[in-house]
Amino acid sequence: MTATAWPRVGVVIPTRNRPDLLRRAIASVAAQDYPGVVETVVVFDGTTPDPSLVASYDSARPVRVVSNTRVAGLSGARNTGILALDTEYVAFCDDDDHWLPSKVRRQVIRAEAADRPEMVTCSITVDYDGTRTDRFAGTDTVSHADLTRSIYAMLHSSCFFFDRRALVEGIGLVNEELPQSQLEDWDIKLRAAQRRPIAHLDEPLTVVQWGRTSMFARRWDSKNAALRAILQLHPAIAADARGAARVYGQLAFGTAAAGDRAESWQWIRRTVRTDPRQWRAAVALAVLPHPPNAERVLNTLHRFGRGV
Repeated sequence: MTATAWPRVGVVIPTRNRPDLLRRAIASVAAQDYPGVVETVVVFDGTTPDPSLVASYDSARPVRVVSNTRVAGLSGARNTGILALDTEYVAFCDDDDHWLPSKVRRQVIRAEAADRPEMVTCSITVDYDGTRTDRFAGTDTVSHADLTRSIYAMLHSSCFFFDRRALVEGIGLVNEELPQSQLEDWDIKLRAAQRRPIAHLDEPLTVVQWGRTSMFARRWDSKNAALRAILQLHPAIAADARGAARVYGQLAFGTAAAGDRAESWQWIRRTVRTDPRQWRAAVALAVLPHPPNAERVLNTLHRFGRGV
């Protein structure tokens, strides 16, 4: 197949004040072994675009820089990038993450298969301050029912690969109303899987940076608000005891970390009533007397590529 026969792929990289990490992300897109064109749109959210990024790459890997013209934040920036593209496929990459060279080629091949999935993901390597952990899904297909029970963190936003037309006209753009764009990745996975199962490549083709570079680490108020919003948007989660207890446990932990003892107790009791096996209730209890312990818990989990 000639280069022009391969479908064009667009990549959306939202960014804010991380120039060195951003250049690494763009370089990983440019280094893809994909024979076709991969166009990158870098969306500057609340900061001035850097035009020097455009000159670094050739016609097979063009780079554009634009400003976020929608709601400020990650979701609006992603949507700005999606709408700026006219490629057959669109992929997301966060500015602090990067791809292995075969990612795009492998995802295009899967997307072009006979069943024509609307969304293709891959597994990840979590890099937490230099400690690397591979995260696998253990499956090649992720259903809506799967996602009501788990966020499937290894299906990270930097792994997302969509049929662009299906995304814009069917699945819908990224939710711009979630607090500080939190859990927008889970929301869009649920919406995509409700239409058609997500095709998954269970190989770590994306390196995800965790640790101090995260824009959203430890923002408990917005995390808790986003969890409440997800329960409202996707009632199937609350209808599944296992999935509901997971979210209730996260809210128990998050409200404990925020120092809201009364609300945390309510969520702990609700978690235990729904599923006594849900471990997050016990962790929330441990954090409740001393909210700063939440940092220690998260740091320990992140070293193993896990989260609450």
